[in-house]
Amino acid sequence: MKRLIAGAALFAAALGAFSAEAAEKVTLQLKWVTQAQFAGYYVAKEKGFYEKAGLDVTINPGGPDVAPPQVIAGGGADVIIDWMPSALASREKGVALVNIAQPFKRSGMMLTCRKETGIKTPADFPGKTLGVWFFGNEYPFLAWMAKLGIPTSGGPAGVTVLKQGFNVDPILQKQADCVSTMTYNEYWQVIDGGLKAEDLIVFKYEDEGVATLEDGLYVLEDRLKDPKFVEAMGKFVKASMEGWAWARENPEAAAKIVLDNDATGAQTEAHQIRMMKEVNLLTAGTTGVLDPADYERTVKTIMTGGSDPVITKEPVGAWTHVVTDKM
Repeated sequence: MKRLIAGAALFAAALGAFSAEAAEKVTLQLKWVTQAQFAGYYVAKEKGFYEKAGLDVTINPGGPDVAPPQVIAGGGADVIIDWMPSALASREKGVALVNIAQPFKRSGMMLTCRKETGIKTPADFPGKTLGVWFFGNEYPFLAWMAKLGIPTSGGPAGVTVLKQGFNVDPILQKQADCVSTMTYNEYWQVIDGGLKAEDLIVFKYEDEGVATLEDGLYVLEDRLKDPKFVEAMGKFVKASMEGWAWARENPEAAAKIVLDNDATGAQTEAHQIRMMKEVNLLTAGTTGVLDPADYERTVKTIMTGGSDPVITKEPVGAWTHVVTDKM
């Protein structure tokens, strides 16, 4: 009997080792720090959706000093999250990124301004100071200003661009008339900072007709020549979308999963739950399959940059359905 038990234990151990070895390793690089913006991936890992798909997924948080295109180019990730303007700019510069899926259907980007500055419409921007994120996040803003015909070189006819840190201090301290915000994050930091909604006017990129795709999944083009990699990415995207669906149905629980994965301890439960509910509005109604019309709209928007467009020519091969076809 002891031999039978020992044999069964050895078999179980061997089976477990084989399963662990058989799991396909995937490293995901986030665009920013651990927060509800990326809840779908943390949920998929926590709830075993990746494991069930035969994947061993590592999620690496980003931050102000992390550029996902550079990480993947250096071999530090298999798949990254990036905004499409940034990804297309990187592609034109030689990092052959390809969009394989688009979990975010809508843009959460806004420009948030103090009403007391007299800004009522975008026509009131000239002569004002606007806070703008850089590191690839400036491209939608620059395309918008180009569409409006407003120079970004300052002066009474243009706008003064303040290189905004990843906070909202410039509007709280009146260093800028407007700052860049996301519907799910920085806007609420402005509110928490003491300003009221009635003190503010917001301009959503979606409403201004200059929305570009955010938080897509990108891989290097050469990797797509490997059928095994394409198969693994198909499993990864499918399991990730299961994670996003679960997060929409269970926003508070999803936010808590995010908090459990926040090694910095900088996030608060109230803020993450609020963020989760706002992010769910951006992922609702999509299976993760990129809509070519959304891609074309993004390309058209960022190519209207006047003398300094984000990209100078129509991209070729910048997206594919070969992965989502495997879902």
